[in-house]
Amino acid sequence: MQLGLNQLQAHLGKGLRALYTLHGDEPLQQQEAADAIRAAARAAGYSERSSHTVAGAHFDWSAVLAAGGSLSLFADRQILEIRIPSGKPGKDGSQALQQLAESAAGNDGTLTLVMLPRLDKATKSGAWFSALDANGVTLQIDPIERAALPSWIAQRLAAQGQRVAAGEEGQRTLQFFADRVEGNLLAAHQEIQKLALLYPAGELQAEQIEQAVLNVARYDVFKLSDAVLSGQLARVQRMLDGLQAEGVAEVLVHWALAEDIRALKRVKDAMAAGRPLPMALREQRIWGAKERLFERIVPRLGDQAVAQLLQSAHTVDGIVKGLKAPGWPQDGWQALRRLAFETVQSFKA
Repeated sequence: MQLGLNQLQAHLGKGLRALYTLHGDEPLQQQEAADAIRAAARAAGYSERSSHTVAGAHFDWSAVLAAGGSLSLFADRQILEIRIPSGKPGKDGSQALQQLAESAAGNDGTLTLVMLPRLDKATKSGAWFSALDANGVTLQIDPIERAALPSWIAQRLAAQGQRVAAGEEGQRTLQFFADRVEGNLLAAHQEIQKLALLYPAGELQAEQIEQAVLNVARYDVFKLSDAVLSGQLARVQRMLDGLQAEGVAEVLVHWALAEDIRALKRVKDAMAAGRPLPMALREQRIWGAKERLFERIVPRLGDQAVAQLLQSAHTVDGIVKGLKAPGWPQDGWQALRRLAFETVQSFKA
């Protein structure tokens, strides 16, 4: 049974299932979801806990199966946690997880909690994950989208009795906060907690937040891709500055920008061949948030603009590898900025 993260507390209030699977790449929210399940389990009498981290191809799954099938001499109920950081349990692990999942319903003495990273579509279609999903509760934990981050911060502040000013001033403060912690939700949580220690409950002034909140943003090339496709020039500039400061390889940044341009070209070609936009996007394996961005961009992007972007991406590929190009900056980061800005501008044409 699949459950949304915002439904977890209500679900736990109605009673526990014997098997929970958490998967996603947002560590703070996964940690909080696991904590909520553990707290509910302890309240229900699950007084012991064992934890197993699957590391390497030679992991001994027999110990996990033994733990799942036995009760403690000193406790009626136990929590069995299985962490699989790679998301790949292997052949033995696949069989073990299926066995645990199928026996979960009849084992009310053990609550099993499986924690996984973000999984691709093929993995979620596999036998072991399907067994976990069919016999327990599955929660997919996605990162907070940048547009939703100010609201998330406001909710966290409210939970500790604090708030920003009403109206536009407060929204600017929340945007400032979001800019400072983008891509690092755990750090955002820590900064919010720090505000509770520094200031009493009530309204926080913009100056108080500016002085207290550190610049703990963590950027990656995938979020840069989202910013470019969203047409957010200021955010693109800030993220490129952050990526450069963090020492990210220029060729990796170029790959992210060029891959989106190539995908736009493939979708345009598919549409020119008579395929509807939704079909073209599925064929190019574009879905989720990026699918919505492409749906907005593709109809307004001309063939000539796509051809120019492809040529620019080819030019910048040479620059980041040490070549010179007439009319382009010799510095790789400056060339990447120009390519990113040119891409954003093409969506507005």
